[in-house]
Formats: sequence, structure tokens, C-alpha cells
Amino acid sequence: MERGLALEGFDPDSNTLMAQAFRIRVAESVKEIPFHQHRKGQLILALHGGITCEVEQAMWMVPTQYAVWIPGAMPHSNRATANASICFLFIEPGAIAMPEQCCTLKISPLVRELILRLAQQSHEDASPARERLVQVLFDELPHQPVEQLRLPMSRHPKIQQIAEHLARHPEERRTLAQWASVLAMSERNLARLVVKETGLNFRRWRQQLQVIIALQLLIDGSTVQKVGQALGYESTNAFITMFRNALGTTPGRYLASLAA
Repeated sequence: MERGLALEGFDPDSNTLMAQAFRIRVAESVKEIPFHQHRKGQLILALHGGITCEVEQAMWMVPTQYAVWIPGAMPHSNRATANASICFLFIEPGAIAMPEQCCTLKISPLVRELILRLAQQSHEDASPARERLVQVLFDELPHQPVEQLRLPMSRHPKIQQIAEHLARHPEERRTLAQWASVLAMSERNLARLVVKETGLNFRRWRQQLQVIIALQLLIDGSTVQKVGQALGYESTNAFITMFRNALGTTPGRYLASLAA
């Protein structure tokens, strides 16, 4: 069933179906749903374009082929890129053994097709065929590998200002001292604030954001050279070095492991 990003007023908690899916097509402009929560757990699968979720003082940036799992009753916000295509899968609490914490999952082609097939069916359909489809989905979903596409975040307005700016302009190489000047703080106080709010120093925190953006671009088909340029690196080798230091492998080998 296809709906808008906000499900056009539909309440997923209005029934006790074990699983229900929606395919979402985002309009040309970027869409955002402010903080809300469901009794049911929610899997957000990116089919085309990207979606960013803010959950538990963390930002989850979900590229295609990936999904973010949000346990039930956990406040979250969603922001989709223009012209994105997304699937929402709502799961009744206790219906399946899923992680108790928010996480990113790499979705197999089989699970992707099962979710898409479920989204095509009416929620009033109680046929044995639909029940078998849901059961196969529940057999496969807990085995999807967890990936580290999490950026520690904070509700602090200055941390959010930095994160939102860097997400929109990943090529910018503004230093901690320059950010301190923009935010009318001392460099020392800003450094302490970043560590306090995110658990990482500024360099590692920005690098994690760059890695997430790099993965989004690589998975969407950009070349290593173009990704390095998009992130503001002076050379492709410098970008590859950063990527290898963060993930322990090169971009090419990482993509090959996804294909495998």
C-alpha cells in the first residue's frame, strides 16, 4: 500500500496485525516528520535516495539496501531526501525477536522483496497466503547483519547546528577553532561540549559523519574519486586512507564485501 511519508494520518497502532508495510514516495521537496513514537516497532527501508532518523541522541543515515530498526515506544524523527522511495514496516511487539536498541541493518534481496510484496497487499487481507508471507519474512528478518551507520548526536542546539551543516556541506573543512568562532565560544569549551554530548572528540565525530556520507554515496553508485571530492579531500588517496582508518578496509573492498 503506497502512502505519503506521514502515512496520511493512518495510525499503525490502530490494529494488532503482526506486520504491515507501506511503500512511500517522497515528493520533490525534502520531507520531515517531527519526533513521534509508536507502540509497534518500525523498520525503515531505503529503496532509492536516503533517509535520516534521529533516535536516542544519535543520527542514523540510511543509504539504499539498508534499513534502520526502531524498537516500539522509542521517540524518533524521520527526514527523507527529495524523490526518495522508502518502505515502512511496522511489527507488533513480541511478534519477532528483534534488537532491543536502534540499529542499522543490511537488508538482503529476499527480505527486501518480501517487504515490497507485503506493502502491495491490503491490510484487511487475512488470507493464509498473507500469513505465510509474514512468516517467511519473520524467519529471515532477525538474521540481517547489523552495520555501524550511527552518528552520536545531541539535543544541544549547537551540536545540532554543526551536524546539520556538515551533513549538507560535507566538503567543508571548517576547523574546531573556526566553529568555535561561529558559535561564539572558546575552542576549549566547544571541544569539551562535543565530547560531553557525543562521547567523541571533534575530529572523530566529524570523521564518523564523513564515513556515513561516503557509504551513502558509494552504495548509490558514485566512484571513489567523486566521493573523495564530495567530502573535500584534496586527493583520492587521502580519502581512501581516512576510510581505511575508520573501517579497516578500502572503499573498493568494502563494496565488494557488500556484493558478496
